[in-house]
Amino acid sequence: MKNALLTILLGLVFAGLLLTSPAVQAGDFKVKVGGGPTGGTFNIFANAMAVYLPKHMDDIKVIAVGSGGSVENVNKVSDDKFNFGLCYAVDLALGREGKLPPHNKVCDGVLALGFLYGAPAQLVVRADSDIHSLQDLKGKTVAVGDAGSGAAASAERFFGHLGLWDGINHPFVGYSAAVKSFLDGEIDALWVLVGFPNRAIIQISVQTDVRLIDLGTDAGESGFFDAYAYAPIEIPAGTYGEGTPAVASFLDHTLLCANQDVPVEIVYEIMKSLWSKSGLKAMADAKKTFRPMSLDTGFTGISSSLHPGAVQFWEKKGHVVPDHLR
Repeated sequence: MKNALLTILLGLVFAGLLLTSPAVQAGDFKVKVGGGPTGGTFNIFANAMAVYLPKHMDDIKVIAVGSGGSVENVNKVSDDKFNFGLCYAVDLALGREGKLPPHNKVCDGVLALGFLYGAPAQLVVRADSDIHSLQDLKGKTVAVGDAGSGAAASAERFFGHLGLWDGINHPFVGYSAAVKSFLDGEIDALWVLVGFPNRAIIQISVQTDVRLIDLGTDAGESGFFDAYAYAPIEIPAGTYGEGTPAVASFLDHTLLCANQDVPVEIVYEIMKSLWSKSGLKAMADAKKTFRPMSLDTGFTGISSSLHPGAVQFWEKKGHVVPDHLR
């Protein structure tokens, strides 16, 4: 009798574990997604995830959390304060190596999932500005983005590589606030790292003529592309008004990442939903910047390890995942 009762109790315990384990069932699984500053592109994607996923996955709750951006997300996803987050590929790679300022701690708890879209660096000035080259920035004021953002990190990286960082004033100002400061003449230039055409620059360009400064030439000649895994790109003519010329620049790759302890099944199912036909449409409808996200672009630009759930997903979609990404 005692043995039979013990068997029943053990069976109930085991059944309870099956019902509560997220590896078996996503029941009431709560997901925090690190986005970015209010109104920013990262935040728009995180909010779109939070709206879309619960409608297409049973018993999952998704909360989009505002943050400083890429650098903060790498740190917080690694520390399991966010389950998922958006980040830039260069920040992710440096973070996993313990080379991501300001903390330079090893963020080995964060793993990549897939490519979302390219984010080119853009440096905008007034059309009548006396700034025509990067050397002309000495003594000038350049808004570089929020502290903790990928934009600010890329600006410090780029200008530091060129020996210009300490020679310019670089307030950490978000894009929305920077628009007003630019139009009021409080800053000389605005740095952004985001898809084009960028809303902040468009807001400026409808009130005053603007120019973009060539970043790509100095990046190539200085060995910047050898030091960091950015990619060269040309921003097309006319992007910010008729007559604006094409400009050489560089881009980073925007990624979705996850904490290493998020169950493989959860990552797989979330990716299966996000990268489905309806998921891709929902993201593209949220903002056209997200249109490059596709099954074809896969893990473009990723140089650090993929989450095992992402490996499983991409292999089932026919991609060959190289050993260094496992």
